[in-house]
Amino acid sequence: MGIDRAVSGRKAVFLDRDGVINAAIVRDGKPYPPASVDVMEMLPGVADALHQLRDAGYVLVVVTNQPDVARGKTPRATIDAIHDKLRAELPLDAIYACFHDDAECCLCRKPGPGMLLDAARDLDLDLSQSFMVGDRWRDTDAGIAAGTRTVFINRNYQERKPTSFDIEVSSLVEAAGWILAKGQR
Repeated sequence: MGIDRAVSGRKAVFLDRDGVINAAIVRDGKPYPPASVDVMEMLPGVADALHQLRDAGYVLVVVTNQPDVARGKTPRATIDAIHDKLRAELPLDAIYACFHDDAECCLCRKPGPGMLLDAARDLDLDLSQSFMVGDRWRDTDAGIAAGTRTVFINRNYQERKPTSFDIEVSSLVEAAGWILAKGQR
């Protein structure tokens, strides 16, 4: 049984959360999510970049792994509060979150394409006309598995780097510029 990737004609930009939209907390070279709304810091230029993408007709969907819920380190209410703040400040169409840990072998956790496939079905999206933007290998691998083009924001974390992606950039602002140029073709 194959994956039905192209659902319709709407194009989307899928966005990882931490390290793409808001600053990740980096300890010992590894990224972690903010522990609360109070310490969450939006990255420079994110709101403008998202408005440009929205104005160009892209559906904007956050797809984020949040395994600290399953690990008992972060309450679900904290994640919900962070997402409420993102919805209030940014032109997002949807947020999909996976609260599982690797050991649970769920279908939604990136690098699996589950959240992207669910969003494509729920929001009537064409994955072949869409982009996945992330700062880790799990993000780009999920985008590839779902059939999107992929943008790797290199934050120089001290961890495994993605081996395949369409372009490497340094910020969401740069990613948005590339996506907008590709969309004009």
